[in-house]
Amino acid sequence: MRSTVAVCLVVLAASACRAARPAPHPAVALATAGAVRHVVVFRFKPGADPEKIRELTEAFRALQHEISGIVAFEHGVNNSPEGLNQGFTHVFLLTFTSAAARDAYLPHPAHKAFGELLGRSGILDGVFVVDYVPAP
Repeated sequence: MRSTVAVCLVVLAASACRAARPAPHPAVALATAGAVRHVVVFRFKPGADPEKIRELTEAFRALQHEISGIVAFEHGVNNSPEGLNQGFTHVFLLTFTSAAARDAYLPHPAHKAFGELLGRSGILDGVFVVDYVPAP
């Protein structure tokens, strides 16, 4: 009887510990109805200072805390072996709650300030943007 009670207590404690752990936060928001993905890809000038690139990345990341409607931000550097990136290396993926949230982001003062910072950096050589609604 004591061993049965002890086993039950261990199982109960283990279950409680598992339930108390927070769920991991996804880097990319799950596609909800109306969500819009905003893909931004930069090509930097040869010899661009990695510290300036890091600063720009952090400034871009900060927009999610300044502009409502951004539910996820993710970034990375191209590592494709195909060689088809045409020099574009730094990829940023923002997820907006809706097209209206994306439309509000575009003229937002914080977004405009980021664009000005990007221009003043002197290291940008090209950019392209693609927006899409995730298919069901």
